[in-house]
Amino acid sequence: MTAPGKTLAELARVVDGKVIGDDGIVIDRVSAIEEAGPGSVTFLANSRYYSHLNRCRASAVIVGRNIISDELRSGIPAALLEVADPYVGFAKILQIFSPIERYDGTISAQAAINADAVVAEAVTIFPHVFVGARAKIGARSVLFPGVFIGDDAVIGSDCILHPNVVVRHGCSIGDRVILHAGVVVGSDGFGYAGRSEGRVKIPQVGVVEIHDDVEIGANTTIDRAALGKTIIGRGSKIDNLVQIAHNVVIGEHTVIAAQAGIAGSTKIGKDVILAGQVGVVNHIQIGDGAIIGPQSGVAQTVAAGAMLSSGLAAAPHREWLKVMALLPQLPKLWNLVRALEKKVEGFAQGVEKDNRR
Repeated sequence: MTAPGKTLAELARVVDGKVIGDDGIVIDRVSAIEEAGPGSVTFLANSRYYSHLNRCRASAVIVGRNIISDELRSGIPAALLEVADPYVGFAKILQIFSPIERYDGTISAQAAINADAVVAEAVTIFPHVFVGARAKIGARSVLFPGVFIGDDAVIGSDCILHPNVVVRHGCSIGDRVILHAGVVVGSDGFGYAGRSEGRVKIPQVGVVEIHDDVEIGANTTIDRAALGKTIIGRGSKIDNLVQIAHNVVIGEHTVIAAQAGIAGSTKIGKDVILAGQVGVVNHIQIGDGAIIGPQSGVAQTVAAGAMLSSGLAAAPHREWLKVMALLPQLPKLWNLVRALEKKVEGFAQGVEKDNRR
């Protein structure tokens, strides 16, 4: 689906921007800066790409406010659309030219829908969807093939559940939630008591509650609580292949990148960023606004606003092997350093005594 062309003046109103050049230019698509041509708008958010501007063939370029000098501007053939944040402006304009697909609100005869389920108006349900007893599906939501909705589960309005999403019994999804292919909501939390042959499974009798405007990436898993709720706060965005354990609570507008793992009963505040492959232990708290770098292992509570550095950085293989070979010798080297410190301290004391005589 392609939206009709818009003048640059119309686009400027959408992004609260200022046009430098002809605001009557008609834009009909969004393109990468290297591929842009007449009729397209592109964006520039990184100064490393300024060199592309004087040879850019786009009709318009989205740029930050007051970052293009008069000298540089004079050599740019395209009109400029100045905005507070070029990347955000690009995203808003891209939404105009790539609108969300609308569905026809039909329910396939090949879907299995329990007679006790409640399906609101204009819901689209594709073949091979299962909807359990007493489940509720909100207005205008879309369930793609292979979706499973368990008994007593609730799906809000305007949700999109992509193929093979599973929402198990009793779990609830708010409005305007997007679950990408393979997401599992409400699988059993990882809970066992005892050891060895005496290990006993702890029944996981809680639920998962996902609030409005959340988007969750493909094959991410969110475990139901042992008791109570696992909660994903409003507006949070979770990438592919993330594991969220039982009784975790995630605050509003938090962002979690791919392959992160959060252990049970941890509480994560609002506006937190967890980068790729972050691991978080159980029963700790991460404060509002904290930023955790990639491959970090978080083993204790993190204060609000804190920034934790990344984990191990990539290194040349031979250098890495040398470092690994030295690791077992660190205790010995540490003891040697301590012994040398004591000898130096004793030598310094002897010199001081000699100077007093």
